[in-house]
Amino acid sequence: MQKSNFIKRIVYSVVICLFCSNIMVAQETDAMSTYTPYSLYGLGEIEKQGTAFNKSMGGIGVGVRDNRFINYLNPASITARDTLAFMLDFGAASKNFYNKDTKGVSSAYNTFTVQNFIFTAPIYKKSAIIVGVSPYSNIGYKFRSVERDPDLILNYGDIAYEKYGIGSINQVFFGAAMDFFKHFSVGAELVYYFGNLERHSDVVYTTNGTVSSVENGWDYSVGALGGRVGLQYFTKLGKDKELTLGAAYRFGVDLKGELTRYSHSVTDSQIDTVYTSTNDKYIQRIPGELSFGASFKKRDKWMVGVDYTRQDWTNSNLAEISDVGYKPAAASSIRVGFEYIPNKYDIRYYLKRVTYRIGAYYDKTNVSMYGNQVGAAGITIGSSFPIYRLYNALNWSLDLGQRGSLKNGMVKEFYFQVHINVSLHDIWFVKKKYQ
Repeated sequence: MQKSNFIKRIVYSVVICLFCSNIMVAQETDAMSTYTPYSLYGLGEIEKQGTAFNKSMGGIGVGVRDNRFINYLNPASITARDTLAFMLDFGAASKNFYNKDTKGVSSAYNTFTVQNFIFTAPIYKKSAIIVGVSPYSNIGYKFRSVERDPDLILNYGDIAYEKYGIGSINQVFFGAAMDFFKHFSVGAELVYYFGNLERHSDVVYTTNGTVSSVENGWDYSVGALGGRVGLQYFTKLGKDKELTLGAAYRFGVDLKGELTRYSHSVTDSQIDTVYTSTNDKYIQRIPGELSFGASFKKRDKWMVGVDYTRQDWTNSNLAEISDVGYKPAAASSIRVGFEYIPNKYDIRYYLKRVTYRIGAYYDKTNVSMYGNQVGAAGITIGSSFPIYRLYNALNWSLDLGQRGSLKNGMVKEFYFQVHINVSLHDIWFVKKKYQ
């Protein structure tokens, strides 16, 4: 079997498995891509960007250049590559949540989603293109309580109050980058945001068929064009050490879409519309995001890096569609990471060729509840297992974290997230000397 056909079959098989698994699990979990009460607000939970390569090191990437993996956290980084090589990365994530509130009520949930699909290729000398799709934000939550008032139960039967939300905003991006002045790289991307978010708040009469249940809903379909730019400075220090400094900016964008609010009266036999209102010019604002990063490495041996990101949501209009007590906040994060390769070229011991990673992060999220900004912190680990050739790899990461607290009526959330990515690397336009 020719090598090119072998690689193609791997790609097709893994992609089909990932998407089929995503569909089956989505059916079991009501199509939720996350499960956290903090996705109740605004555009939901803002997804941590990056592949398993980035996430295993705390999420760093703005100041990272590496020809082994696709690093889409900075558009300028894709010029770090073999000049005739194309690269492909795709993966999935399993997210597991455990929540507890001040009343002692707890819940647990797990989800599974396809995470990204990214392709890069060279253009001319030290320039390259990138195209990909990845999630930007997710909504996923469920709350249910039952009526305890005996008089209401006597008159109307059992009553349940249900509140839940589902949906995602995804991003498709296309960009290019090029090196200049030997030590600089610049990149730019067009980003198209699209998706649908739903929120529901229902009153369900479960035992009295003569009383109509009430379904209240909020449905928001979006689509908008934005962009990102990035810059990196890189230089060698000594024989085998390299320093990289980077900056990236995601432009603010107005998510234009159709917002529908409705209320339905529901019985066993029919659904009657009590109220509906549609605004086909509704706009939600994603603010600009500024990131800085730096990394220092010894080639083929180790690397250490740090990132800082800030995105100010305080002037957005997200509070218009969220519960009382919520206000958008200025989000920021600090991330650090480290990787180590025992011996990249060892021919006897496979585990010495594996790349081992560890990282940590602290986030201030864009959610503020009653004047208290929600924070999150975690540690990450992961590794890359070489497959077939040095630059083909199976990558995984584990994120163990905590968000929120039991103070001020908030929810304390523990989570662990597992990300798995496959990185494929091959050479174009190489003529075989022998058939």
